[in-house]
Parts: sequence; structure tokens; C-alpha cells
Amino acid sequence: MRLAAIDIGSNAARLLIKEVLSTKDNEPFFNKLNLVRVPLRLGFDVFSEGRISDKRIDMVMRTMKAYRHLMDAYEVDKYIACATSAMRDAINAEYILLRVKMETGINIEVISGSDEAALIYENHIAEHMDSAHNYLYVDVGGGSTELTLFGKGQLIFKESFNIGTIRLLQGSIDENAWDKMKDRLRKKLKGIGDVVVIGTGGNINKIFSLSKRKDGKPLSVETLRDFYREFNGFTVDERMERYGMRRDRADVIVPALQIYINVMRWADADEIYVPKIGLADGLIHHLYDEIKS
Repeated sequence: MRLAAIDIGSNAARLLIKEVLSTKDNEPFFNKLNLVRVPLRLGFDVFSEGRISDKRIDMVMRTMKAYRHLMDAYEVDKYIACATSAMRDAINAEYILLRVKMETGINIEVISGSDEAALIYENHIAEHMDSAHNYLYVDVGGGSTELTLFGKGQLIFKESFNIGTIRLLQGSIDENAWDKMKDRLRKKLKGIGDVVVIGTGGNINKIFSLSKRKDGKPLSVETLRDFYREFNGFTVDERMERYGMRRDRADVIVPALQIYINVMRWADADEIYVPKIGLADGLIHHLYDEIKS
């Protein structure tokens, strides 16, 4: 069975295609066939103007038509498509989604921040870790940050905050947003003991790659601070040249580090694990569970 997930974020749109195979224990194994990422950068319109411009609507349409052809070429059996923070805030989102449906047949659901946080958890990473510990998922996007706390076999807390990399770049974050995130997180973590932080999103994946760490080894908060100071000393063009980054990664990676470092500080966490998964992976797991239920 072949499954696909489309994740339309505030910075980029991703199409992930996986084939589901069975192991000897009859457990599903998700084999990645393709991942395509297009930097639509919808948040730059929405967080300043409140709407998606005609130019970016054309980009959305071309991207969705390409994704439709790719899903057909890979003979995908089922797909799921979701949009997050930028589409949640765009006043013309309904028009765009209707046009996508009419011209490509792709039905896109705009999901809430809470649902977005829950879908990250659908990857079930923490289920394979020591149940005696607490795990905090931190997913940083262009428009929002999702926090999901998993402890002792239970989902304890999930919440989305309108603090994202593009919002930070544009200076469009409410002055109370940081305090709200800090207070909510500290309240939920109070008395539960040590927490293991799990970071998801393209920016932390890039940091992990640049760190040359072995898979499964955590990054220290001091490593993140070192990268923050290093990157902050260069222009976007210099980051692109020195670190082989795309422009749409080079500009957002500094605010992303700011968010991860703050969350780790508030959680009193010294390390962060980077399993290299994201919302699209969670969407595919969610779709598979729906099919099998």
C-alpha cells in the first residue's frame, strides 16, 4: 500500500510518499519513496498582509498540480493533505482551497494548532523509548511552534503557540506570546521530573546534519547556542555560501534556534534528540491508523 501526505506550512509545502510494508512480526514498516519540498513562503504574505497574494496563489496551484501528477505516477492508494498556520490566518484561504479542489481534486484540510501538535505525536517515537521518562516534542514552523508532552505512557499536554520563524523575522509576534509559552510549559512540567526534548522540523534537522552527530545521539543546548552565535554573525547570503543552505533555510534558521533554545531553557533540558521526522510523517501514520481501524 502506498500513502502520501501533503503538508502546506508557512514556509514550505511538502509531499511525502511512503510504501507500507509488513515486517516478520506483522508490524508496518514505512519505506520512504520520495519527499518533495517547495518553498512557497506563504507566511511572508499572511503575517504582514493577512492574505495570500496572487503571485503565491499561482505558486500554490502549480505546486499542487505537480503533487497530483507525482501521486498518480507513484500510484498512491490514499493521501492526506493539511495546511497549518499561514492558511489558518489567511482571509482568502477558503478561496484557495476551493480552487485547489476544483483544479486538482486534492482536498486540503486546514488543521488547528492543537491538531498539528497531536499529529507530530502520531510518529509514536516516544512509545519506543523508556516509559519511565517524560518526553517533550518541540516542532518549530514558520508560523507556530507546537509543544507536546508525553509522560509515563500518557499524552499529558499539547498546545500550539503563534511563535514561528517567519513571524519572528517580520516582528509580528504578540509581545505576550513568549511569556504565555513559558508560563504554560513551566506549569505543565512542574513536579513531573526530568524531561527529554525531541526536536522536529527542517531547521533542527539541518542543525543536526551540520553538527556531524551520529544518528540517535542528542545535541546539547550549548551546541545550539554555539550555532546561534555563529549564524547570527553572518548575513543570509554568507550563511548560504558557508553552510550550503537554501535561502529559505538560511533566513529562518536563526529565529528557529532562538525558539528551541528558549524552550529547552524553560524545560531545564540540557539535550535535544533529533529523529528527523515532521508533520508529514505524522500525517502518514495517522492515515494508516485510520485505514486499519
